[in-house]
Amino acid sequence: MRFLDGHRPAHDLTYDDVYLLPNRSAVESRFDVDLSTVDGTGTTIPIVVANMTAVAGRRMAETVARRGGLVVLPQDIDPAAVAEITAWVKDRDPVWDTPLVLTPDDAVADALNLVGKRAHGAVVVVDAGGKPVGIVDEDSCAGVDRFARLGEIADPAVLTCPLDTPSREVFARLHAHGGKLALGVDAEGRLAGVLTAVGALRADIYRPAVDAGGRLRIAAAIGVNGDVAAKAEAVLGAGVDVLVVDTAHGHQEKMLAALKAVRSVSPAVPVVAGNVVTAEGTRDLIEAGADVVKVGVGPGAMCTTRMMTGVGRPQFSAVSDCATEARSLGKHVWADGGIRHPRDVALALAAGASAAMIGSWFAGTHESPGDLRYDEHGRPYKESFGMASKRAVGARTRADDVYERARKALFEEGISSSRMALDPVRPGVEDLLDSITAGVRSACTYAGAATLEEFYQRAVLGVQSSAGFAEGRPLPVGW
Repeated sequence: MRFLDGHRPAHDLTYDDVYLLPNRSAVESRFDVDLSTVDGTGTTIPIVVANMTAVAGRRMAETVARRGGLVVLPQDIDPAAVAEITAWVKDRDPVWDTPLVLTPDDAVADALNLVGKRAHGAVVVVDAGGKPVGIVDEDSCAGVDRFARLGEIADPAVLTCPLDTPSREVFARLHAHGGKLALGVDAEGRLAGVLTAVGALRADIYRPAVDAGGRLRIAAAIGVNGDVAAKAEAVLGAGVDVLVVDTAHGHQEKMLAALKAVRSVSPAVPVVAGNVVTAEGTRDLIEAGADVVKVGVGPGAMCTTRMMTGVGRPQFSAVSDCATEARSLGKHVWADGGIRHPRDVALALAAGASAAMIGSWFAGTHESPGDLRYDEHGRPYKESFGMASKRAVGARTRADDVYERARKALFEEGISSSRMALDPVRPGVEDLLDSITAGVRSACTYAGAATLEEFYQRAVLGVQSSAGFAEGRPLPVGW
């Protein structure tokens, strides 16, 4: 990466302050760009879902890994639950989505409670042997008594395909059939997965992030308090593919001690640690045992650290400085926070990050753990909250005595409740991944780069005013 005319400004920069210049390019198509990362985490797109309770759960982990990214389970989750979630995710099919399943004797009300949990909005009705007998969606339930049985309204015109059917063929058969879902069945005809037409297209475009056994990848976080070695052993024993040692202020003695404790159990997976915003902090964490350093203090949508404390650093400059230091030591950084648009991911990669970590943007999707709610205008949303908010701290300290919990609740550096609306055009996390990866792929073609490492080497950046940033924003409703 270099700045236009070689002039790097004396002040620090946010993503909004910079832009990429086009280069002479021999890359003919965005599909010629390989988005695989080189940081050892095994991801095939440079996207990591942040370890936020309102964002990262089993459903998110399954979906994002299937498209090549990685989800980090929060540190508040009990190790036994981490093991259960990890086993569940690794048991998912790398191509076919996990279906919502009910029986003919279940009620319409049961289906209505479930359809909002999937972007495709459908439930598969199966018989006692697990074989599909029909599909129910919200339209099927319209005007029907909520206590009616699903067997009475399920659409029996289902398209079934063996699980080894090529995705291109699934797409063609769905197009000819005119149905909403293809149902993947095993050799005995039992339901094993579902695939939409768009899902079949994605299966041909993306490569899943899988381990050596072909199972979907997942990460988990631990904190820096208590018996860190024991916590690390428990999480590693669950079979996670990446271990994240996480605290808001990563450049502190407790983090360095925690990393040494983690290294004492000889983890066989990459170790990520953070958060920091300086080259010195990056170097100290790497020397203590981190393979990847998380960069970012205060840029997150749910974070109030900068307004509460004045501490932090504009994210583009933080990522650039930390990435330069990490690369000099043969290691990597993740750009954690401040991502609002696909361009921000491209700029984080241009600054030297191996991946961008996204939290709140993904909270408003069908795949985030929260229940789907509707506002006073009937618009769907989910709740999000910061991991240093009173809500999160209360959950994290539930084992403390009443006095300690009350004392800790006096201090917070995060928003406890925020409505994250589901985008009617992109209500699922896969829709957002399509948008993000399309932007990053195009950025690479403009730079003349076929890989992310080439993108970093070839990226040329300029600095712009706020008017320059505003000029680049679309005007979908005109002047």
